[in-house]
Amino acid sequence: MNAAKHIAIIMDGNGRWAELQGKKRVKGHEAGAKIVKEITTYCSNNEEIERLTLYAFSTENWKRPRLEVEFLMKLLDNYLKNELEVYLKNNVRFEPIGDIRAFSKSLQKTIITVQEKTAHCDGLVQSLALNYGAQDEIVRAVNKLRHTESDITAQMLSNALDCNHNVDMLIRTGGDKRLSNFLLWQAAYAELFFVDTLWPDFSIKELEKIIKKFKKVERRFGGLK
Repeated sequence: MNAAKHIAIIMDGNGRWAELQGKKRVKGHEAGAKIVKEITTYCSNNEEIERLTLYAFSTENWKRPRLEVEFLMKLLDNYLKNELEVYLKNNVRFEPIGDIRAFSKSLQKTIITVQEKTAHCDGLVQSLALNYGAQDEIVRAVNKLRHTESDITAQMLSNALDCNHNVDMLIRTGGDKRLSNFLLWQAAYAELFFVDTLWPDFSIKELEKIIKKFKKVERRFGGLK
C-alpha cells in the first residue's frame, strides 16, 4: 500500500470563494490561511506524512493588483508570527522554498526567524512555496552548478533545488487541471488529484478521502509490476 510521505497542494480558489459570497478577495485569503493551519495540524498528527508543501505565492502572483499583493504580504507575515507557537507545539519544522529575496527586509526576517526557531523540530516538515516557480527554481539550480567541472547529473541537479524531495501526491483545489509551474521536477511521478472544492472549503475529511484513493493506486514509476 502506498505511503503519502510527501503531499503537495496548490491552494487555489481563495479569491473566487470570496467573490461568490459577495466579499472582497482578501477575505478569501484570510479564510484560506485558517485551512492551512487545519491541514498542517492534521498532517503533523499523521505519522505517515513526512512533508507538506503548499503553494502560497508564485513568481507570477506579482502580476495581481498591487493592493492584493500588499495584503498577501501582510497576511503571510502575520500568519508566520502567529503560527510559530503552533509549529513548536506540534513539532513542525518550517522550511520555505522559493526566492525570498524579492520580499521586504522585514518579511524576510520573519521567514528566516521562524525557520531558525523550528529547525530543531523533527516531526512534519511544512514548506511554504514563497515567490516560487519551478522554472525559476531549476534555473537557479543550474546556475549553482554551472562551474562544475564534471557533467551535471540528475542527482546533482535535484540536490541543488530548493526542495530535493520527490512528491508522492499532488492536490490542486479550485477546479483547474494544471500544475501552474509548481514542483515540476519533484512531481515527475506524483499522483495528481484535481478537486473542484475551493481552498477555503477544503477539509480534513476531503484530504482523508484523497489519501485513501492514493493508497489504492498502482505506482509503477515507468516499470512493470
